[in-house]
Amino acid sequence: MPREIIDLSPPQERAVLVGAPLKRGTGKLLVQEHLEELGRLADTAGALVVGTLTQQLERPDSATYIGSGKLEELKELIAERQATVVIFDDELTPAQGKNLEQALTKRVIDRAELILDIFALRARTAEAKMQVELAQLEYSLPRLTRLWTHLEKFRGGIGVRGPGETQLETDRRLVGHRIRLLKERLAEVAKSREVQRKQRRSQFRVALVGYTNAGKSSILKGLSQAPDVFVEDRLFATLDPLTREVSLGTGRGTEVLLTDTVGFIRKLPHDLVASFRATLEETREADVLLHVIDASHPTWEEQRIVVDEVLVELGAHETPVVHVFNKIDRLDAAHVQALRERMDNLLPGSVFASAVAPGGLDTLRERMQRERQGRRPIVRLRLSPTDGRRLADVHRSAEVVRQVMDEETGDLILDVRADAGTLARFDAAAARDA
Repeated sequence: MPREIIDLSPPQERAVLVGAPLKRGTGKLLVQEHLEELGRLADTAGALVVGTLTQQLERPDSATYIGSGKLEELKELIAERQATVVIFDDELTPAQGKNLEQALTKRVIDRAELILDIFALRARTAEAKMQVELAQLEYSLPRLTRLWTHLEKFRGGIGVRGPGETQLETDRRLVGHRIRLLKERLAEVAKSREVQRKQRRSQFRVALVGYTNAGKSSILKGLSQAPDVFVEDRLFATLDPLTREVSLGTGRGTEVLLTDTVGFIRKLPHDLVASFRATLEETREADVLLHVIDASHPTWEEQRIVVDEVLVELGAHETPVVHVFNKIDRLDAAHVQALRERMDNLLPGSVFASAVAPGGLDTLRERMQRERQGRRPIVRLRLSPTDGRRLADVHRSAEVVRQVMDEETGDLILDVRADAGTLARFDAAAARDA
């Protein structure tokens, strides 16, 4: 008789979602869409959503974020749905989180903590794991007291100082030491990444940015035809930047480097943006950004603003941007035409694409080629064949399209493509020689 199989996997979390936007903000108009997104985040983290609760606030309650009446309603909902965790759509203060857990006797997390958990789940490379751990530690540092609720009787003060306070201070020191160590290690990784970028500086670089699940990885896979590009219809399917060479036409000199970056999201934790700053440097170093927008999403306009705000935070807002409206295959022809006409005024030069429809990326490929030719025009340089240092610099820093020798003077004539900074450096060097 076969033995009974015993399932040792932990039971699935049952989550209640709480959305409490301010009455004076725009969040009250989109509360359901925001809770749907929070539900997708919870699903990505492995939780089952069993209920939702909403409230409009004049201002958050300093003790529990929501009012006392809603707190009682939340208790009843938790009991009715047998929930094991409560997820707030807004960030809670350490005090609010602690008070809510005491009142509800359930684990309470906020949106930022949920996103950090998903990033920890999705991190694959050593760099991504260090970045996520750093963000988690910086997030948890001011919340350590909440994690030590079993030592509450040792609150400190005359006559009641005890091991709880000592252990808490010890934990703070350990966390602080770990944070410093991770920052040092990530700084070394950043130096290595900068060396790699310098080696690729002669090539035209394009970075894909956008809201999570807008289809950036699908576009990279469609343009590069690389089978190893991971694509999944889930939030934050890709954390590590992935660069592939993409041919924009036939013949030599039509290749660009296309990089897929981590997706952004509304209320992205600041600690996470700071930790991934080295990874996201690809956006600042790119010649052009392709801002991918899910044209089929009902709140794509809000998502576009969120991405723009993160780009400003990263210092990448001055990089030229091409807006790419993806997933137009999900819209009918009339909707697409109306969107095109509207974007002609709002975002001139936008590209409309589909990563799944046959030929759906042809327009984007053509646009990238025009951007490349416009931002890196071909210029002619004349060098002495004996100037090996200068010649090596040109081949290292620019794309040499053609190289011939002038039979009359013996000079080398090179037609090259290079960015404005490299060309200025060549001109400065020629001026010093003169």
